[in-house]
Amino acid sequence: MKLVFAVVQGKDADGLTAALRASGYRFTQVNSAGGFLREHNVTVMVGVDDAAVPDVLRVVKQNCYSRTQYVNPLLPVIEPGEFYVPSPVEVQVGGATVFVLNVRHYERMG
Repeated sequence: MKLVFAVVQGKDADGLTAALRASGYRFTQVNSAGGFLREHNVTVMVGVDDAAVPDVLRVVKQNCYSRTQYVNPLLPVIEPGEFYVPSPVEVQVGGATVFVLNVRHYERMG
């Protein structure tokens, strides 16, 4: 048994959870915020048999996209009287970060 953790961008979460549901997978969704860009993220946790891991990874890959986004950098420390105009920086966001963990014991209650 495996536990698949997929941390995805909030924009991809609805499509991913709909595709997981359509494929018959049960999951738990936890909303979170990213560190660097402080963007809305979602962590999706799916418990599956070892043989189903490749299919879950396929569903994640098909529904979580990388995209380019422009962000304004943090203001640097400047001396009084100096003028600084930050220019947007191009960064890649999206896609998914996936962790697959071994599960020693699984029990569904209720």
